[in-house]
Amino acid sequence: MDLKKHRQPFTVAGQLEGRIHLLEVIGNASMGGMENYILQFISHLPADQFTVTCVCPYESAFTASLRQLGVEEVYITPIADDPIWRSIQLTSEVARLHQIDVLHAHMPKAHVLAGLAGNLIHKPVAAAIHGMNVTSHELGITRAVGSHLITNCQESFTQALAMGVPANRLALVHNSVDTTVFTPDCIDDTLRNLINVPQGIPLVGFVGRLEHEKGPDLFIRAAEYVHFRRPDVHFVLVGDGSMKKELLEMRTKMRLTDNIHFVGWTNNTANIYPALDILAHTSRSDGTSLVLLEAMSCGCPTIGLAVGGVPEIIENESTGVLAGAGDWEHIGIRIVQLLEEPEDLRKMSVAARARVKELFNIETNTRLTAEVLTNIALSGGKRFANNSAISPEIAVNA
Repeated sequence: MDLKKHRQPFTVAGQLEGRIHLLEVIGNASMGGMENYILQFISHLPADQFTVTCVCPYESAFTASLRQLGVEEVYITPIADDPIWRSIQLTSEVARLHQIDVLHAHMPKAHVLAGLAGNLIHKPVAAAIHGMNVTSHELGITRAVGSHLITNCQESFTQALAMGVPANRLALVHNSVDTTVFTPDCIDDTLRNLINVPQGIPLVGFVGRLEHEKGPDLFIRAAEYVHFRRPDVHFVLVGDGSMKKELLEMRTKMRLTDNIHFVGWTNNTANIYPALDILAHTSRSDGTSLVLLEAMSCGCPTIGLAVGGVPEIIENESTGVLAGAGDWEHIGIRIVQLLEEPEDLRKMSVAARARVKELFNIETNTRLTAEVLTNIALSGGKRFANNSAISPEIAVNA
C-alpha cells in the first residue's frame, strides 16, 4: 500500500517561517501497533508544513516503510533504558544538523534519549504515551527533562495530571485509523481458505501479539466456553509471540485442535476483519487499541475487556460489547448470545463504523497531534514570525 497518497493538507496554528521539522525517536522498529501508528501519523502529516527525520534502534521492514513515506533521513543507533553516550551524541548532532524543532519520542527508552539530547541542545521534547498507564519511569523522565506528554486515553491523561504533570505540558489525542483503507468492502476469502473455514460457518477472531498483556490465553478460554455450547464455531488467532507454544498446548489439552487456528502475522489486516463474524479483544492492558479501531472501521462487531481506553472506543451494547477486566467467561457468554442474534450483529456493524468515522479517523486526529506539536514548537522555537508567547493547548478528542 502506498501510504504517501493518503497525505491530506490542513492548517496548523501559528505563522511559520518554514516547515516544522520533527525528529521522531522510536524505541522499537518491529511491525506492531506502535509502529503502525507512527507510519499512519507520518503519512497523514501535510508534507508542505512538516518535515520528518527519524532515529531508530535497527534496520527493519519498518525503517524501509519510513523511507517509502519520504522521511528525510533514518538514523540507526542503540536505544536503551540507560542510553550510551554515542546514542546521545548522534541524536543531539542529528537534531542540530537538521535544525529540528521538536523531538517526538515513542517508548520510555526513546523518551530518555530524546530528553537528554533535547536538553543538551535546548530543544523541546514530546513523548507519546502509547499504553493506558503513565509509569513511574515516564514520570521521572518528564520531570527531569521538562518534556511534554501526549496521551491516547482518558485513563493515562488523568493519571498524569494526578501525578503532578502540569496541564500545559499534557495533551490527550486518541489513536485513529484510516477509514478509507479499513472498510467493510475489503471482503477476501484468503483467511477462510487458509484455515479451511468456508463462508457461513461462524468465525471469531483475535488479532495481536501473542503476549501476556494482550490476553490470547483469555481468548482461548473463552473459545472453550463457546465450543461446548456452539461446536460449529471456529476461532482464529492472527499474530505471533512468545506465548504461542503455551497457547498450542492449551488448545491440545482442551481438544480444540480442529476449531482453533493460528495464522501468524499479516501485513494486510484490512482483509482480516471483514472475514470475521466477531472480534474478541481480550487484552489485559490497552490504550486506544488500533486493533479495535481497525475492526470497527471494517464493520466487524467487537467484544472487548473494559481496560484502559477500550471503554472510550466501544459504546456498550451499541457499537460492541464490554466485559469486565479479565472476564473471559463474559466474553464467551456474549459471543454465544450475539451469534444467535444476526440482526444485532448487523446493527453493531453499522454503528461501529459510524463511531470510528466520527471520533477516531486519521485525518482529524493527525491534525490534533500536529497542532499539539506545533504549539510545543511555538512555545520554545525561534523559527516563527510571531514572537508572542503562545501556551500549548490541551487537545482532547472525546
